[in-house]
Amino acid sequence: MANNPPSRPDWEALSHKPEFQELLAAKKRFIIPCCVFFLVYYFALLYFVGWHLDLMKKPVIGKVNVAYLFALSQFFMAWGMAWVYMRKAAAFDRAAAEIIKHETH
Repeated sequence: MANNPPSRPDWEALSHKPEFQELLAAKKRFIIPCCVFFLVYYFALLYFVGWHLDLMKKPVIGKVNVAYLFALSQFFMAWGMAWVYMRKAAAFDRAAAEIIKHETH
């Protein structure tokens, strides 16, 4: 029994489908706010260390101060955002596969 290669989607036609346009819009609605949040959170440390040094030097636990905790929190924030993005990207991939499946059948 010969294996037939899978049919190739018509990418031009797919790009004009309303479902595909909505998928792109949904991705944009997710990615842009995430990027803005990340940049604001990242630069907030620099802002606070530069303009509110007394607050950032305040000890929290022994010699660990607010600045150290804020810097450490950026690792957890980045990991959390990566986890959320992976889950959301998987949903986008499933939606894209559905759109392609309907186009090729």
